[in-house]
Amino acid sequence: MRLELQPRPGEHLADLLFAAGVEFPCGGESNCGGCRVRVVAGHVPATSQMREVISEEDLAAGWRLACTAESTGPVTVEIEQWTASILTDDQSVALEPRNGFGAVVDLGTTTLVVQLVDLATGEVLGVETALNPQARYGADVMSRIQYDLQHPGVLTDLIRRELGAMLRRLTQEDVLEEILLVGNTAMHHLFCGLSVEPLASVPFESPTLGAVSFKAADLDWPGPATFLPNLGGFVGSDLLAGIVATGLDESPAPVALFDIGTNGEIVMGSRAGIVCASTAAGPAFEGGRISKGMRAGSGAIDSVHPVNGAFECRVIGGVDPRGICGSGLVDAAAAARELDIVQPNGRVTTPGREVLLAPGVALSQGDLRELQLAKGAMAAGLKMLAHPKPERLYLAGAFGNYVRQASATSIGLLPGNCPVEPVGNSALRGARMLLLSPTARLQRLNRLLERTAHVELAADPAFQDLFAESMLLAPFTLP
Repeated sequence: MRLELQPRPGEHLADLLFAAGVEFPCGGESNCGGCRVRVVAGHVPATSQMREVISEEDLAAGWRLACTAESTGPVTVEIEQWTASILTDDQSVALEPRNGFGAVVDLGTTTLVVQLVDLATGEVLGVETALNPQARYGADVMSRIQYDLQHPGVLTDLIRRELGAMLRRLTQEDVLEEILLVGNTAMHHLFCGLSVEPLASVPFESPTLGAVSFKAADLDWPGPATFLPNLGGFVGSDLLAGIVATGLDESPAPVALFDIGTNGEIVMGSRAGIVCASTAAGPAFEGGRISKGMRAGSGAIDSVHPVNGAFECRVIGGVDPRGICGSGLVDAAAAARELDIVQPNGRVTTPGREVLLAPGVALSQGDLRELQLAKGAMAAGLKMLAHPKPERLYLAGAFGNYVRQASATSIGLLPGNCPVEPVGNSALRGARMLLLSPTARLQRLNRLLERTAHVELAADPAFQDLFAESMLLAPFTLP
């Protein structure tokens, strides 16, 4: 689509392009080339950073990197707009009726969801979704942490203002009794204005993992807010809420909860005790660091099947393919293995070392390596914690909701001998359950936290061996 932009004095063209839907996979570092747009009118100078990743021929044709694009006058660009699919949740949950209204917030690395809730009935009265504006400064948590260390407070102010605007649109000036927020540890620290320095290096342990409360005036929000506590390391309150949503902490038999994203999180246990861990899976499952990777939106290949020795791809929106999202990436790897184009060690055997899926969309050898690193970290973490073997594995989040289990099992992302059940946005549901049970909330959270132990996987030598073993694109079973 074509977009006409009129930057005001002092306004960066890059910010306008981000607001219009252009992804900045590397957080504006201009080293990935994933945010290309084509200038069809106006003047956007080609910078030295652009010349490092865009050929002179393409520069002459008007191609620029959106992340470093600047202009002092009107500009018309061609971009490939998409609509993001963001998981919400409106399942009925138990409640202790009280007067007034409340809200829950799922503060994700990539997406935001806010729900307005009637505290008397438990009914969800409204939902607001958006992309996390912090993504302008990095697609994954580590790039955001590095940005915050160099520019303290910028990301904190940005996310508070965005969520405040979403809440005000939902409430229409009504006052809320309380607002509960959940998110991973980095999002917790960045929202609360806590130092992220402990999260920037080994052992990734922060002394400020607990709940943080704010008065309405502190945030200029329509009600007081509490960011729920983290479980440890990079295992945040989104997983804590997921435990509540699935009832893992009250289960008589061991079960597992898997949240597959840029920061893969694993919880394993029952009412007898819980262990949790996180793995640096990287952004591959959300399309990051993949040469043609993108979020699940219009133009993304989200499903791949081997048919008569070739690939049959489904594209979101029924348009020409322009990239591939996480679920499509897992499917593509499984299909390529079935066609013997990719070996179990990840080596591509075709000339040119690429897997051509559709015109203009191919997976490189490097893309397969990114997938192996991501899925290897997740599988190794599960193997470390799954003692005894869980009776069920819950898959949380958008990726878990859309990934084809047969493909995930065939490449060794999920185990082949454990029932798997997607649970959608369990973080949002668990937060709403806690919002609607005010008298029992503190007791349940304290009991859950007391029973949960965080495991630092990187500190265990056995994890490295399991990680290397788990990089194979081959099925595995839990003992």
